[in-house]
Amino acid sequence: MTTAQHRDRILAAVDAAFDQQIAFTRELISCPSTRAREAGIQDLMYRALESRGLEMDRWELDSAELRNHPGYGPSTVTYDGMDNVVGTYRPAADRGRSLILNGHVDVVPTGPEETWSRGPWDAAVIDGWLYGRGSGDMKAGVAANLFALDAIRAAGLDPTAPIHVQSVPEEECTGNGSLAALLRGYSADAVVIPEPEENMLVRANVGVLWFKVRVSGRPTHPREMGEGFNAIDAAYTVMGELRQLEDRWNSEKSSHPYFGDLDHPINFNFGGIRGGDWPSSVPAWCDIDVRAAIYPGVSADEAWEQVQECLHATRLPLTAERTGFYAEGYVLEEGSDAEETLAAAHRHSFGSDLQSFTTPGYLDGRVFTLYGGIPSLVYGPVSEAIHGFDERVELESVRKVTKTIALFIADWCGVEDR
Repeated sequence: MTTAQHRDRILAAVDAAFDQQIAFTRELISCPSTRAREAGIQDLMYRALESRGLEMDRWELDSAELRNHPGYGPSTVTYDGMDNVVGTYRPAADRGRSLILNGHVDVVPTGPEETWSRGPWDAAVIDGWLYGRGSGDMKAGVAANLFALDAIRAAGLDPTAPIHVQSVPEEECTGNGSLAALLRGYSADAVVIPEPEENMLVRANVGVLWFKVRVSGRPTHPREMGEGFNAIDAAYTVMGELRQLEDRWNSEKSSHPYFGDLDHPINFNFGGIRGGDWPSSVPAWCDIDVRAAIYPGVSADEAWEQVQECLHATRLPLTAERTGFYAEGYVLEEGSDAEETLAAAHRHSFGSDLQSFTTPGYLDGRVFTLYGGIPSLVYGPVSEAIHGFDERVELESVRKVTKTIALFIADWCGVEDR
């Protein structure tokens, strides 16, 4: 166990470097990193990790092993130039428990930028909040991982176990970044992922399917609409049928541990709709982009089969293809040593007990839990409007979460005076 003196030194080191941490987080936010545009921020992360003397690894995601893995999400973009970056700390003598500090640098699109009260890449600090796309989800967490490890070393301590600091893309669409890191051979006794989780630990979360439905129509001139078939009108029928499947899955929530108390754990989101070619032609096609949640314990194959059955029952001319997430949910089983260690660290940082909750959102923790057998501690700061306008993260929460991660590293990996 970490001594009280060690804890005090670590906590003081986080405070001493917090202005630097905010500055680095702002630098991350100001580097736009939407899908397939992550090269610049991965350059930044590589330099930051290398400057700390870590053993560096950078590689392109794509591989036959990744594409053939059951947890792979089909990609609609090329992975040329899309890299993972990992910096590894190696102890002089390995006497503790190893750790992965994982974070994703990809962010979702901003939407109409004129709707933001300030530029989404400006990284403004206002009234204790840091604004910008990716501020909460999850660049503040990426920086917290790095500065938590810094605090250990600034306190004159060296961890006594390997620590892999991972910077990955593709969390917002497939999960293939973290999966590629696991397949690269990066494993550990625990993983910490500081997603924006309101200072709490995620107990369970859903899996996610992404798919595109294309409805085919029969084009005619509007003067003879009755002889045509309007694909856009028919798409609304498809969405109605999918809503009924969503309702049925929600009615089953009480049979899934940790989900019975949620009002609406299964959400189907129609995230995009496009169709037709000309205002004066009955549309020949309509595409619907869908994100569907599934419970832990339900395989992606089983859920996909039910989706296809639902679509087939419409008897409409349509096709469906998977376009991203093909991910199963997971549960963090209670009572693990990793959770107890995190709970103790949280009490020292926040002065209160660690709470856990269930989220109807996707998390990369499923990669490590389902395919690596690694306890995944998804735990992070208070945020508002992630994926929305004026996304922001609370800085005092970030400070305390960084302290928790630093204390967790010390207790989990062990430390020795330099």
